Formats: sequence, C-alpha cells, structure tokens
Amino acid sequence: MNGMRDELKKFKDHVDMVSATLICHYQQFYVCLLRLHFKFNDLDGASALLLDLYRSPESTIQRDPREQQKSCTVSIGSENIKMGSRLQFLPKKLQRDSVYKTDSKNELLLYKNGKLVLSNKGMAKLIIGFKKSGRINELSKLLITIQNMLILSENSSSCSDVIDACIYLGWLETAHDILEDLELEKYCIREGSYVSLLNAYHNTKMLREAEGLLRQIKRAGLAINLSDGKSFRSFEDRRALDLANSIIQNMREEDKEVPFQVLECNSSIYFFTKAKMIEDAIQTYRKMQKMRLQPNALTFFHLICGYSSLGMYREITILWGDIKRSMENQDTVYDRDLYELLLLCFIHGGYFERVMEIIGLMMENHMFLDKWRYKIEFLKFHRDLYRNLTLSDAKDETQSRRIEYVKAFRKLVGIG
Repeated sequence: MNGMRDELKKFKDHVDMVSATLICHYQQFYVCLLRLHFKFNDLDGASALLLDLYRSPESTIQRDPREQQKSCTVSIGSENIKMGSRLQFLPKKLQRDSVYKTDSKNELLLYKNGKLVLSNKGMAKLIIGFKKSGRINELSKLLITIQNMLILSENSSSCSDVIDACIYLGWLETAHDILEDLELEKYCIREGSYVSLLNAYHNTKMLREAEGLLRQIKRAGLAINLSDGKSFRSFEDRRALDLANSIIQNMREEDKEVPFQVLECNSSIYFFTKAKMIEDAIQTYRKMQKMRLQPNALTFFHLICGYSSLGMYREITILWGDIKRSMENQDTVYDRDLYELLLLCFIHGGYFERVMEIIGLMMENHMFLDKWRYKIEFLKFHRDLYRNLTLSDAKDETQSRRIEYVKAFRKLVGIG
C-alpha cells in the first residue's frame, strides 16, 4: 500500500453507485480505504465509511435464487455512445470465478448477509484507535448506531463483546465507560458483562468501583444473584475472547507500522513533486527531520521522482547519502523499486560511480537486475561515452575512475 489515500477517495463516489448485488466484488477497495483511514489516524473518516457501508441496502445475491440467474450489464467506454459495447455477465458465476481471492481472516471487512461488515480485526482497530484518542464516548455511539443497522439476529451481543474484551485486557475503566454510555442510550447490555466487570473489580481490589457498579446493577433492575459464587465467573465468552486476542495482535502489528505523521508528510511531498513544487517538497522533508520522523522508502521515492522530473540529478546524489544513512540507522534494506529508480536516474545523469554502487548493493541482496533496460537507457543518453578511451588516456585521477566505472557498466550490460 503506497498511502495514496486522496487518490483512492476519488473513486469512492463511483464505487458507491455499484449495485448491491455486486458490492462483494469491491470488498478489497473498501478494505484498502478503511485501512488507510486507520493508518492516517482519521477516525472520523473511518467512522463515516463504516456508516456508509452499513446503510447500504442488502444484496440479494445470497438470498433469492431467482436473482442469481439474472444477468447484469456494464457499459464499456462512454455510455453516451448509442452503439457502444456492453459486457453481460451472471453475478453468481462472477462470484465463483473471481480471479482475485482474499483471505477473509486477515481483512478488516467481511461480506455477510449481503453487506460488508467489520471483521474482528476491523473492530479491534476501531477500538484501539478510539481508545488511543480518548474518544470512548464516540466509540460507544458508533457501536450503537452500527448495531441498530444490523438485522435482529446479529443485534444482540456485539457491544457487550467489546465490553468483555476490554475487561479481558484489563481496560476496566474503558469497559465501564462504554457500559455507562450504552446505559444512557437505553441499549440492552448482556448481564454477563456486568458480572465480568464486577468480578474483575474484586480481583484487582478496586472495591470503590465495584460498589459503584453494584449500584448501577440495582438501578438497572437486573436480576443477578450476586450471592451466588458462580456469578463471579471468569471470562468465558468465546466471541469476546477472540476480539480481545485480535486487539492484542493488532497492537503488536501497529508497533511495527509507519507512524501516520510520516504518511501525512509523504502525501504532501507527493503532491508537491507532482506539481513540480520541489522547494515545498524539500521543506516538508526537512520538517520531517526536525520532527525526528524517520523517512521511509516512499518518502525517498517521491523526492527522487520530483528531482528527476526537473533533471536535478546532482540533488539525487545528495539524497542518496540520506538514504544510505537511513538504511544504516534502521539496519534495513529498502525494496528493489527504490534502488532501480535511483539506478536509472544516475544513468541519466551520468553518475556511474553511484550506478555501480547501487548495482553492487542490489547484487548483494539478490535483487533482479534488468540489464536490458539499463543498456537501453545508457545507449539513449551516453551511446559513445568513453567508447574509445582507456585508463591511460585519462587526464587525471577523477577521469580515470570515471572511465573505470563506465567500462565496468558497459561490460555488465553487454555493450562492446
């Protein structure tokens, strides 16, 4: 994922117009957009997207066999052309014969009962995001709104699962806050959630909080036999346990993710370089350094593209120094695309010492070298460069090294 959220958002209005019968085929689009909202820490954007999905009419693709036999037609090209081509297909077969298969266990959204709904992983990210931002009240309202949009068979326990998952994780204050929010909204909470929270308070010696919860239980008029030792049960609900485990896994993954501030800076750099506003792009890059934000491969990729579009190859050699320092600081090797972009830019600019340096790095890390492409680029810009010169013809040591690197490159790509 390259972090181009704004570009993806432009397609949303068009995808939203797709028939409910076909919405399952756009699951990956919505998953990517939702994931980017989370990456950018845009909880409002994520919430709005989820509400749009839950509001969408339910598809009949899995319910009415007669609907499955009806064909759908899609125009190819402009719909204003009277005799334009059209593609006709059966949704049932499209679903079965889809080329791209997703792993539903690792997705944020699932296709269920004709709608795209949050998976455990998606719910976990939602909970983590709102908790980190201290917006538990908004999380509670969102959960209630979502639950009210679901069919009755699914509308009984999801909010209670969230409470129980928080209890399992030791987030007792968060669990209690959600419980109180749900009570204020007259939402029916599973009695077991009260018992689990009360049990957790007693186990952690939080007696004042336990007394407050007991008063809540009495005000709610719940018939819970608190004198029965079995009422103070351990955490048993499987769905809530799965959700808690998903939260733990997501938190571990987030520790390795790129900070959203880096993604925001990358988006700004991308915008400036596309507009050929290279000074603004560099200013954003310097701002990242001052904020001690570690640039990633995408940061450098955008900057290189910006410099290259303006023919500023010397500046790319300076940036290459920053890239090497970044690699050393993180003890990492970036992906092949970045190195090949650098390689092509240095070929264009005639910096063959840097060319051979990057080729050596790529070979060391067993990356594919597209020698034919490099050969074509060299012949396009430097066909006769040092073709007939030898090291003895060099005027000084600098030119001698340059001839040596050019000869080495010619030999590597098969130029006589």
